[in-house]
Amino acid sequence: MGCFTFIKVMMVLFNLIIFLGGAALLAVGIWVSVDGGSFLKVIGSISAQAMQFVNVGYFCIAIGAVLVLLGFLGCCGAQKESKCLLIMFFAIIMVIFIAELAAAVVALVYSSFAESILKAWATPALKSDYGTQSDVTQIWNTTMTELKCCGFTNYTDFSGSSYYSSHHSYPPFCCQSNTTTCNLEAAESSAIEGCFNRLLLTLKQNANIVGGIAAGICALEIAAMVVSMVLYCHIDKNGVS
Repeated sequence: MGCFTFIKVMMVLFNLIIFLGGAALLAVGIWVSVDGGSFLKVIGSISAQAMQFVNVGYFCIAIGAVLVLLGFLGCCGAQKESKCLLIMFFAIIMVIFIAELAAAVVALVYSSFAESILKAWATPALKSDYGTQSDVTQIWNTTMTELKCCGFTNYTDFSGSSYYSSHHSYPPFCCQSNTTTCNLEAAESSAIEGCFNRLLLTLKQNANIVGGIAAGICALEIAAMVVSMVLYCHIDKNGVS
């Protein structure tokens, strides 16, 4: 009985932290989406150049909402010893876990297929929206600045694009810094890598960190599923609904 009480208390505390963290993330996401200007004033002007705050706001809202739901189900399920809430908590964690495994398998085994899907989405967006849509332009500018890359594949992604039609040149990221005008010849001679290859290279260089974070997340998810099932089975034995 003492072991069950300890597990129950740890389950409540752990999910209470998740709930509060999700609520904070949800609040920040709403704040960023509603009043991004004041948010950027608080965190500093450098961050305004490093992120596109509207999309980050929506991302925070989505992740925060999931965390709030998980924290509520886990905390209330353990506290009230509700089999219904615990099984819902287990099911959501399991769906997230399976989705992560599926994404990892696709990324490792079908990397070329994943690249083709991403390319089919990214290239048209570059051609039609880069230079005309402020949010898309900001995201790509930040990506190309941080990764020191050009386009998804290379400079050819901008050939025939709205940006090239209006500027009659390629974005400066596609040429060496000493190039005055980023025309076709300068882009060809610079041979700046595409962002997809640069991203893969960055992930390979930080494989230990990425793998450690992924393993830690998976371990937490497995532990959460095991604990929720232990509580569920104990409640079921004692006839509590």
